[in-house]
Amino acid sequence: MHNHWNLRDKLIKKITQNGGWVNTHTHLDRAYTITPKLLHLANKHLHEKWTIVDEIKEKSSISQIYDRMAFAVEEQVKQGVTVLGSFIDVDDIVKDKALKAAAKIKETYKRDITLVFTNQALKGVLEPRARAWFDEALGFVDIIGGLPAKDAGKEEEHLDVLFTAAKRLGKLLHIHVDQLNTKLEKETESLIRKAKEYGLQGKVVAVHGVSLAAHPEKYRQKIYKKMKQVGIMLISCPTAWIDSRRSEERSVTHNSIAPVEELIEAGIVVGIGTDNIADVYKPFTDGDVWTELRFLLESCHFYEIDDLVKIATINGRKILGVDL
Repeated sequence: MHNHWNLRDKLIKKITQNGGWVNTHTHLDRAYTITPKLLHLANKHLHEKWTIVDEIKEKSSISQIYDRMAFAVEEQVKQGVTVLGSFIDVDDIVKDKALKAAAKIKETYKRDITLVFTNQALKGVLEPRARAWFDEALGFVDIIGGLPAKDAGKEEEHLDVLFTAAKRLGKLLHIHVDQLNTKLEKETESLIRKAKEYGLQGKVVAVHGVSLAAHPEKYRQKIYKKMKQVGIMLISCPTAWIDSRRSEERSVTHNSIAPVEELIEAGIVVGIGTDNIADVYKPFTDGDVWTELRFLLESCHFYEIDDLVKIATINGRKILGVDL
């Protein structure tokens, strides 16, 4: 029997021909930290989890973080991932332990995979200690990361710190936005404004963008047009947000994933990531990039093979600033 029907194999073959998988977004320093004892914490709200991970970070040695990251990297290489992006926590809890582990990982695996690191501003960037650690990370990381919601009420100031640093250092920005799957969030709009204001067209990546789908079509189309104008790219991590909670909020019918099929049609560069791997955020996620692509194509009803290949390869390299 001819396997004409086996579209998965055809897709993966094309991905390999295009330089291999690019996993644009992970948190390798926290990978494999889940235990049966901690599993009940996985039910907590995202904002609570931001502090739950502190205990693990405080107790972890550089070599323990290194070992977790090494295992994660080897698992990615086995799947055919050739470029891997990871946020790294740098704050007054973990200090520079994860950075040191990441530097060693980069050296160890430089022949096997291209690693691109971004600082995770899990404590914000405005409080003095948080700011000091943010500044500390800037020299090491390839990309500057942000989490505006952590500095709630002062999101604009948070973005100003990020954009000023990116402008000065000539680095890309990866910013977590619109994560809560609600039409009350309009954080992508803020990125558009700041990219214009700082002249950083083509240098800004929105991570997740889940809430875009909760807005009416007219608003979505307006945002896509503006994203295109200032060259804002987007990373989708489908299984990371499939667990978005039911709520009584009224909104358009949608899946809890950025509307990738609309973004692609609007000319936006979209990449894919696995996000958290086996930690308190996503205890059962195993970092399988095919699973992510499958979730994306199913939830967005998007079967354009050439575009799916780009999402998994070329677009990812662009998002991570990596040339073949």
